[in-house]
Amino acid sequence: MELVLTWIRDACLIAGGLFVICGSFGILRFPDFYTRVHAAGVTETAGVGLIFVGLLIEAGPGLTAIKLLIILTFLFFTNPTSSHALAKAARHGQLKPLLASRGEKS
Repeated sequence: MELVLTWIRDACLIAGGLFVICGSFGILRFPDFYTRVHAAGVTETAGVGLIFVGLLIEAGPGLTAIKLLIILTFLFFTNPTSSHALAKAARHGQLKPLLASRGEKS
């Protein structure tokens, strides 16, 4: 049973790290502010969530697991909210999204 938990923990930590790395590529490669905010918000929420699940498995039951759950819950709600607030502030500041021209393929 311990070997299975170790594999699940390692898979969660690796997948979370890959999500975060893919999100950083999205921030660099996407063309405008709104797509970059979306890439950062989604991948950070998923990546941090998977990393914290791996850490929860590593910690086992106890006070450390409760603290990790509290932090995970906080991040789960604040990361999408902050991404939404950034996009809304940019829209309020008249930052227009980059739209494809009629002749271009999107």
